[in-house]
Amino acid sequence: MKTPVRLAMMSGALLATAHAAHASEVTLYGLFDTSLTYVWNANADGKNLVGLGNGNLLGNRFGVKGAEDLGGGLKAIFTLENGFNPNTGALGQGNRMFGRQAFVGLESARWGSLTLGRQYDPLADLIWPVTGDFYFGSVYATPGDVDNYDTSSRTDNAVKYTSPLINGFQFVGMYALGGVAGKSGAGQTWSAGVSYSNGPVDVAGGYYYAANRSSLANGIRTGWNGTSDGTFDGSLVNGGYISAKSMGIARGALRYNFAPFAVGIDYSNALYKADAMSAFRSTQKYDTARGFFNFQATPSLLVGVGYSYTRARGDTSATYHQVSAGADYVLSKRTDLYAVGAWQRANGEQRTLDGGTQTAQASIGSYGYGGTRTQGIVNLGLRHRF
Repeated sequence: MKTPVRLAMMSGALLATAHAAHASEVTLYGLFDTSLTYVWNANADGKNLVGLGNGNLLGNRFGVKGAEDLGGGLKAIFTLENGFNPNTGALGQGNRMFGRQAFVGLESARWGSLTLGRQYDPLADLIWPVTGDFYFGSVYATPGDVDNYDTSSRTDNAVKYTSPLINGFQFVGMYALGGVAGKSGAGQTWSAGVSYSNGPVDVAGGYYYAANRSSLANGIRTGWNGTSDGTFDGSLVNGGYISAKSMGIARGALRYNFAPFAVGIDYSNALYKADAMSAFRSTQKYDTARGFFNFQATPSLLVGVGYSYTRARGDTSATYHQVSAGADYVLSKRTDLYAVGAWQRANGEQRTLDGGTQTAQASIGSYGYGGTRTQGIVNLGLRHRF
């Protein structure tokens, strides 16, 4: 009678050993970011707005991520990340359950990682951490976020490779299949980026391309439909180009840290290409140059200012000047208070959603557009991570 008992104990020990050798870990995490918000010229009528804002520094999220040790330095990894509005409880990212991220893959310290699913593109991975938006959020974003500076766009059906960090260099490449039978390139997205870090210097650059597979009405695309979410958030800055054949974004950024200061500059070129099925006839381009300056006043207090200049050319011509500022006070490792704001001035003309033109209207990031040439915003907020 003792032999079966001994065998059972040995089997249990072996199973425990096998489990330890291939240990798994699962982490729940999240972030709340909400604010009291005041917007000058908040809508087409030029009315002001007082209300609760959210996701100003970082988007609100609730997620679960995990890893399983497969041995030999190889791991299986996954992430499921939900976006939501803490002021209403509503889902974000077009009412998706896991609209921020949803992917699975393999990761190796030696060879890097390969992931599949809904993901951020290489520009968001490598360039965003070098910009002013990284510190103070969407008040630093490009007008209408025409170049995805605020990383609001994700890509479905994406296969992404991320290299390990080698002598300060890192490479990320991504390709998303369009998923249309007989048309392998319809709706496809591809992107690549590289970064380099060496002491106080960080530099990054890359390119992003997305194709539109939208259905037609009277021979014209009815909107944007692709593996990429696109950069159309209701702003009139680029809303008139939602029928573009494709969009391409080239970006580069440089940051220099010399404690307690940090300075950075970056440039982007966003291109919305026209063809016979577009509601506009000439390819539209947006060139943006910007810089920021930060000062770590105390271990708990970071303050900063930024300026950006955007020029629209091609189909329509317009310019946008924007001044941004922010202050972030850390209460603990997980909680901080912040005050951020921006003011913008637009000149020239822009394409309307129905194909006409109108006087250029200010639009700070993805906050929506004002009914006049100027718009301003102030957010007083609280952020908490868990």
